[in-house]
Amino acid sequence: MMLDTALSLERFAWYARRHADLAIQNLALSSDPAYVSVRNRFSATLAETVTLSESGSFITSWGYRLGTTDDVEGAAARLAFLLAALPA
Repeated sequence: MMLDTALSLERFAWYARRHADLAIQNLALSSDPAYVSVRNRFSATLAETVTLSESGSFITSWGYRLGTTDDVEGAAARLAFLLAALPA
């Protein structure tokens, strides 16, 4: 089965938005690579860019594996924890 990068990143952004302290800065689905930028609403420095690997893992800009497309909600929750956000 072919991995749908755009759909996976859209789902990741949707779950990230459920965290009260997180905001989506950018959802760039047509860039290469496609990515979503997420930040803590209360900090200009707590932000992260997430891409999707060919194997279906959500990866931060510094190489941390948040999780896979099998558990998008869990991957978004890990990012929320890293960005010091409140739970959904």
